[in-house]
Amino acid sequence: MSPINPSDLSALHQLLVACGDYASQQSQESFQVFEKGIDDYVTTVDRLLDQKILAGMQTLFPKDGIITEENRATAEQFQHSNTQGGPGGDRPLWFVDPIDGTDDFIQGRDNYSVMVGRVVGGMPQAGWIYAPVGRQLVWGGPNWGLFEQTGCGHSVPLIPKEPPFEPDRGWAMVIGDKDARRFGPAIAQRFPNVKFLSLGSFGLKVLAVITGQAGIYIYLNGRVKLWDTTGPLALAEAAGLVCCDLTGQPIRFTEPDVAPHTLIHQQPIVVGWPSYVEALRSPLSEIAAAVGLPGEAL
Repeated sequence: MSPINPSDLSALHQLLVACGDYASQQSQESFQVFEKGIDDYVTTVDRLLDQKILAGMQTLFPKDGIITEENRATAEQFQHSNTQGGPGGDRPLWFVDPIDGTDDFIQGRDNYSVMVGRVVGGMPQAGWIYAPVGRQLVWGGPNWGLFEQTGCGHSVPLIPKEPPFEPDRGWAMVIGDKDARRFGPAIAQRFPNVKFLSLGSFGLKVLAVITGQAGIYIYLNGRVKLWDTTGPLALAEAAGLVCCDLTGQPIRFTEPDVAPHTLIHQQPIVVGWPSYVEALRSPLSEIAAAVGLPGEAL
């Protein structure tokens, strides 16, 4: 069952598609790029879309908290939710990433998306990912289902596809570039038949697992934030995937597992089909311990 009414759902879809299509158009034009931190960039397009989505969603959901990547003042709503009533409160919090995969957007590559996720009571309830290059909109959540729409077509159920886990015949893992450089050699040595798949957007990486392009996605880099994860992990749970850390604990969306001022996850993230997670989580934990997670003393 949809967590929001049909008219608001339709308006939200129109907003996300319009913003994504604008990003696609602007990718062919000149725009400015700024460095927010080490290897962390933002463009004038990110900032413009952030403002547009924030204003649109505040109109659609005036009683909810709307937290966006490029308006850091909105993050205070997360801190407030943890001090006033705690994470078990029923006020929805929305997390917005106007362009997920900004590096790909800057480089003129295809793997970026517009993402929105909804959290209630400290748990992801729903997510939306719009990939403008393919004009694909995916949405859904636990106890709701998964749906997709391409171009101007009708919405249809998105059927998850579980790839067979055949470690002796070859299998695919989604991993980001930074994690591939740090952990890839040790993983490949332990699992010589693994194939690494890398996509820019966190959301598109999760979709690659949902749709069977790979069986598992690992994120060990220690920089991912709530606007990156909320929507995709809501979709992953709706697909029947396991979302946990390297110890097998569920990914949490509240303090202390999320840093209150930065909204960075404190847990490494594993997203995968149960058979993959069961077979790979412990070996990956051993590899991470041997190599050392970012931020740990080596």
